Amino acid sequence: MTRTAIVAGAAGFLGSHLVESLLADDWNVVGVDDLSTGSLVNVRAFRKDPRFRFLKRDLTKRVRLPSAEAVFHLASPASPPHYQRDPLSCLRVNSFGTGQLAEHAHASGARLFLASTSEVYGDPEVHPQPESYFGHVNPNGPRSCYDEGKRYAEALVAAWEREKGLDVRVARIFNTYGPHMALDDGRVVTQFLVQGFRGEPLTVHGEGKQTRSFCYVSDLIAGFRRLFDSSVKGPVNLGNPLTEMTVLELAEKVRELTGGRSTVTHIPRGQDDPERRRPDIQRAKELLGWEPKVPLAEGLQRTAEDVRSQLARASRAATRASRRTAEVAASEGGA
Repeated sequence: MTRTAIVAGAAGFLGSHLVESLLADDWNVVGVDDLSTGSLVNVRAFRKDPRFRFLKRDLTKRVRLPSAEAVFHLASPASPPHYQRDPLSCLRVNSFGTGQLAEHAHASGARLFLASTSEVYGDPEVHPQPESYFGHVNPNGPRSCYDEGKRYAEALVAAWEREKGLDVRVARIFNTYGPHMALDDGRVVTQFLVQGFRGEPLTVHGEGKQTRSFCYVSDLIAGFRRLFDSSVKGPVNLGNPLTEMTVLELAEKVRELTGGRSTVTHIPRGQDDPERRRPDIQRAKELLGWEPKVPLAEGLQRTAEDVRSQLARASRAATRASRRTAEVAASEGGA
């Protein structure tokens, strides 16, 4: 019997990859997205599949959703430029939106999967970060709409689990990269690749000595699926501890990958920007039998190819728009 999954945030970077994975396993998928940061381009390949249905819905408002066996909650902006642009909506989707999906999952008898984040650890004082670490978060800073929004979402689904018996799985996602990231995403891998291909300076925040650990998207989605299918309770870190490097080191790798035309420029570092970030994935290894497999060089190459393709499409679209504008102007002038 074919099962149905609701994927909230289906048109986003991770959501679209999750939809693809579920369809490959013969799930029926209802993709839900308000398209505030996601794009229909990301789900274009699925639109003709009879097992896929897309609903444009804003989860910060009350919506009606079909019954399902699984509810995956990935509906939140995840990059600082996006969530800082509209912090109230970020807080609403992680509070009201999470509550609404938890209520729906409970009524449907579904398992709820919450995509949480390593940002719940804030600027960590423990390194690497295990799930038992409670974090070091500024509740009043410019990143708090996301940090505290996800912390609240975790607290909310934990309460649903304790009080109502809701079946919950929680993944804490560390830096992830890969195809389908928007050109204006603002996260460091995409930002550097776009700048590199355009021959622009790679903008490094502060001295660039802060570290991040980068996990390729196919590895992360495999972790999602293993966690969802497991009986593991409590948050589970998903990320790649083997790729921890400074932002400056990443900039140099991307500079070489994109032809070496770019220089590096330094800009002021944002408030509460984490100094170090690396997951402790012992729980995922022991309980899920999961660990990342894609080497950074391979993952960056695949991502670079996707970014180059997106830039080419954007350039062609801009050229067509310019031609149309010129034709309209010429027509009006001739009249």
